[in-house]
Amino acid sequence: MLEILYKGGPVMYLLLLCSVFSVTITIERIVFWIGIWTKKNDRVLNMILRLVEKGKINEALANCKKTKDHRVAILAEGIKNYKTNFTTALEAAGANEINLMKKYLVVLDTIITLSPLLGILGTVFGVIVSFGIIGQGTEIVDPTAVTGGIAQALITTAAGLIIAVFTLIPFNCFNSFTEENAQEIEKYVNALELAHSSDKNIEEI
Repeated sequence: MLEILYKGGPVMYLLLLCSVFSVTITIERIVFWIGIWTKKNDRVLNMILRLVEKGKINEALANCKKTKDHRVAILAEGIKNYKTNFTTALEAAGANEINLMKKYLVVLDTIITLSPLLGILGTVFGVIVSFGIIGQGTEIVDPTAVTGGIAQALITTAAGLIIAVFTLIPFNCFNSFTEENAQEIEKYVNALELAHSSDKNIEEI
């Protein structure tokens, strides 16, 4: 591994940094999404919507504390501001949650674009080294001096593409998860807004 890193030249160290960021962020996002999925509680969520529809706001707020479901946390912000900034509070809480879901995705996106470019840069450096030796016009005593430059070119290209491919897969998955959950959040926010507009007897909060 160290030999490949050395043969790839200085650009390999930048590619190594990209791979470290990619792996670290991917693991962090996997842990984040596992937490999202395991904390979901549809039973409590639907119960809260029914209570709000009946105007039982205090009871709905009490039930919000029974779960760490991110959707319930969003609805709770709206319920707390039921008589004042209801819509604004819901929108702010929803936007904040979606921003948490999108966290670090811009870094993964940058790595996907940057890694192949760094690989190409390493290729150019390797070819320059090889042609520089050939262009000296003298007899090449050590052929490995030329092949070393070519090896550098091939190694960095392959490394850049590998990092980009293995970053693209989780990036697309995380984007898909974010989009699905954003639609789900919108669905329950709309349901709460409907309950808010249809109730008649609202308890004092």
